Amino acid sequence: MRGLLVWVAGAISLAPLVAGNAWAQTPQPFDVAQARTVPTAAASGEAAIVARTNAWTVSIASGLLEGTFSRFAAELAKALDDGDNLRVLPIITYGAAENLSDLLYLKGIDMAITHADVFDEFKRNRRAANLEQRINYISQMYVGELHVFARHDIKSIKDLEGKKVGFHTRGAGPTVTGPILFSRLGIKVEPVFINNAIAIEKMKTGEIAAILHTVGKPNILFANLTSDVGHFLPVEYGEKFADYYVPSTLGYEDYPNLFEPGEKIDTIGIPVVLAVYNWPEGHDRHRRVERFIERYFTHFDTLRKPPYHPKWKEINLAANVPGWNRYFVAQRLLDQMQPATAAAGIDPDLARSQAARVAPNDRAEQERLFQEFLAWSRQRARRQARQ
Repeated sequence: MRGLLVWVAGAISLAPLVAGNAWAQTPQPFDVAQARTVPTAAASGEAAIVARTNAWTVSIASGLLEGTFSRFAAELAKALDDGDNLRVLPIITYGAAENLSDLLYLKGIDMAITHADVFDEFKRNRRAANLEQRINYISQMYVGELHVFARHDIKSIKDLEGKKVGFHTRGAGPTVTGPILFSRLGIKVEPVFINNAIAIEKMKTGEIAAILHTVGKPNILFANLTSDVGHFLPVEYGEKFADYYVPSTLGYEDYPNLFEPGEKIDTIGIPVVLAVYNWPEGHDRHRRVERFIERYFTHFDTLRKPPYHPKWKEINLAANVPGWNRYFVAQRLLDQMQPATAAAGIDPDLARSQAARVAPNDRAEQERLFQEFLAWSRQRARRQARQ
């Protein structure tokens, strides 16, 4: 009996310690009363700072860290930030497709960088009501290139039939461009939705045949790869891609670690769009976006100089985006700045410079590409007029 009493007494003495440990590992009820004692900024006499911080801040949904979207959003902030007069806040997101969704539905998003073909995807398959009235664009930006990077046993894009292909994370650009690409080429693949950096590792082990990456060249994802990992597959531009895409190339100048000197291949270019929610006049968000657009247009030449991305030099602010409506603030400013160029929507100087980059030593090829670009631009303008 004495032993039993000692055991019971010992157990009782341990009970608080055991209970204490259990209590520490179990989530406890939130103390609302205690939380209410935390002073707010206004209660701390900082209401003026709150107002000043929020008064002229605009947000841009950009993309993943390894993408070109995030760099362009960061550079917009770097070039346009003006203290309390304007703060540009880039937001890391899942990419082109998800950015348009965020612009429609996520609180606090004023603008988004996306691909031109994403708009058509939302109209056809996502049933976003009155999309043309809700989402506009400020300007077309650069042209991003489709990168199809494959194992060496894959010799052409047709060899991807029935194979696993990385479409990047859900919401990224390839999740829209990939289905369009393979559908129009009549090739059936098995999409895999994982981050492309991880997908490349799975390429090395043979689990994935190729990846799609829709970014501006050169892109950091491929900068440190060696040619033993894989190679880029050519994608021929043609009439089947004439609605939203443009002819482009990848080559030694872009990725000297993956091409031989002088080597290049054809691919398709995907116009990138700076989209904006169609805030009406008088809305608080409208006045912020209006100030951003004014500063973007008046400081655009800053973005076309080092150390900013070289693709800023390719951007024509007046270029039209087929199927999209330009935000009325941007159109009004363009009409004031360059009415003739804004009406035309075609930049011959840009066409000449693009042709010279593609064929630097071939005048005949430059002229052919120049005429092709102008014909394509006029065709797009006619299609847009019919829509």
